Amino acid sequence: MNINTIKSAFLGLAVGDALGVPVEFLRREVLKKSPVTEMRGFGTHTQPPGTWSDDSSLTFCLAAALTKGYDLQRLANYFTDWLYRNFWTPHGEIFDVGIATRQAIWRLKMGDIPILAGGNHESDNGNGSLMRILPLVFYMHNKSISERFYITKDVSSLTHRHIRSVIGCFYYLEFARELLNGTDKFKAYFNLQQQLLPFLQTQEIQEAELEKLNSLWKGDISLLDESLIRSSGYVLHTLEASIWCILTTSSYSEAVLKAVNLGEDTDTTGAVTGGLAGIIYGMEGIPSEWIDVLARKNDIEKLINEFGRSL
Repeated sequence: MNINTIKSAFLGLAVGDALGVPVEFLRREVLKKSPVTEMRGFGTHTQPPGTWSDDSSLTFCLAAALTKGYDLQRLANYFTDWLYRNFWTPHGEIFDVGIATRQAIWRLKMGDIPILAGGNHESDNGNGSLMRILPLVFYMHNKSISERFYITKDVSSLTHRHIRSVIGCFYYLEFARELLNGTDKFKAYFNLQQQLLPFLQTQEIQEAELEKLNSLWKGDISLLDESLIRSSGYVLHTLEASIWCILTTSSYSEAVLKAVNLGEDTDTTGAVTGGLAGIIYGMEGIPSEWIDVLARKNDIEKLINEFGRSL
């Protein structure tokens, strides 16, 4: 796997996250009056410019765990170390964590089996596993589709076990995999309609759950007006928004700024979009001034190199 592609994916995610942190929870109407156009600081969480959130923290925990091989208990330990010992935090302390993620990691700390720790109710479908899942695409790249699905299911389940969250993560990783294979983003989108839905229909998943993704399975989401794109912390809103932002823009900067300026869960929409945009546009597409101010930039680059060598 090309180390530069891993680098652009990881840094693309972290930059998108950091762009969104200062304006998290702001409504779209507010951001239309004062849109994010550059890396800001402070704001919602009073953090300096370049500060990434739990999205990047847990992404880096996953990557760090995978450098030593696929081991869900190790990953669970890293998640616990993050929440309770500030492992892979930007400045040594946590300032943002989702309710479902916090509850699941507490269960991991109490000794729950990793694949049973995440919530499994319909109300447990926040974007907390989607936001951190991207490193898996590199680890699973040459595995069969069935293996990719079940690995995704298990890694999502540490914090989000409901099948809707699993499907959201799986769609995202399969879209990223198409991009890694050099597929045009629109071709990737339509390939998943032809290939992914038939596979999922063989997995004993209720049809009603598959229909939740009809905005992606049917038609062309890029034709939808912005007013129809939601940007809350619900997993399918984040997934749909990120794919819409990717398909309706033509550069890294345009994609992540569009994602952040949708409002609400700005850091996660920015991160999820930024990971894909990083793969598409490469390191040269990410503004260097945004990368340069990232918290722990050197540590991230060291992790990227370790991760690349482990594949």
